Amino acid sequence: MLDEILFFDTMRQGLWVAVIISLPILTVALLAGLAIGLVQALTSIQEMTLTFVPKLACIALVFWASMGFMTQSLVAYFDDRIVPLIAGG
Repeated sequence: MLDEILFFDTMRQGLWVAVIISLPILTVALLAGLAIGLVQALTSIQEMTLTFVPKLACIALVFWASMGFMTQSLVAYFDDRIVPLIAGG
């Protein structure tokens, strides 16, 4: 019973870390998509590359800017949760 609780708690924390890490990229993708969709609706331009290229550029920029935060979050999760479980602590 205790092993199951420990497993599910570790999985819950891992999923929460994944949500926190992905939040900046997903937020920027949503905002860029909304802005581009608004521009497309106002100008009646329906070009596929107009949606893909700017959104990809925004995502790449935010990914580059938030890599430190993502790395720190993952390292903290592994140091605080996973490594002690592997070491038996």
